[in-house]
Amino acid sequence: MQDSAESPVASIDRALRILALIGGASRGLSLDELAAELDIPKSSLHRILAALKFRQFVAQPEPGGVYFLGTELLATAFRFHDMLDVRALIHPLLLRLTAELNETTHMGVLDGAEIVYQDKIEAGHTIKLSSVIGGRNPAHATGVGKALLAWTYPTDEAIKAWAAQWEPLPRPTRRTVKSAAQLAEELAAVREQGYALDIEENEVDVRCAAVPIFLGKAVPAAAVSVTLLGARAEPRRLAELGEYLRGAAADWSNLPAR
Repeated sequence: MQDSAESPVASIDRALRILALIGGASRGLSLDELAAELDIPKSSLHRILAALKFRQFVAQPEPGGVYFLGTELLATAFRFHDMLDVRALIHPLLLRLTAELNETTHMGVLDGAEIVYQDKIEAGHTIKLSSVIGGRNPAHATGVGKALLAWTYPTDEAIKAWAAQWEPLPRPTRRTVKSAAQLAEELAAVREQGYALDIEENEVDVRCAAVPIFLGKAVPAAAVSVTLLGARAEPRRLAELGEYLRGAAADWSNLPAR
């Protein structure tokens, strides 16, 4: 049986649509504007708005005036944001990637000039990597770091300004980028292809592919990577893994399409 206009399910759906619409209007919306945009009868709309006002999920500073998002809705959102456990949210993705690929996966965040590994799932084979949870590496020399830098500093000027704070950039291996200009060029390619690669730039014989995870934010909250030893990670295989990561991370990331 379909829900009537006043059924609880329909009312909840309407309330959510109201909140979404008001949330996109910085100057607020009137009852007439809401009714016209949502195609909801004014009588029903007024009842729902009254309930939302009672719970302080919407506000109407002046009687008969426009509606804004309320203080309780904003407080709820900020409380959730403050308690957000990025590791807990992304851990299931790492488990899935490791199970499907039988390769070691990492999750890291950016901290100044370095990335910090916050999670790691070891593959089932006997090859072990030196990375540890809580460990740090130069951001510009790792796949996870480059995936974070590419979208945290999304222009050549921004990444060069970032690099200027930390010069000279360390070079763990002979493959590590030599300059801020080279790094900016490489990160532009990362944004274009949608994933980052580390081809023995941080550690000899270790290669990885990585993608950013946004979690609804304007900049990445973290990045995830799949790591292999060089003998099993030819460039074509790394590119395949990069594309695979883009798809696998779709539920966690709002990475823009190419």
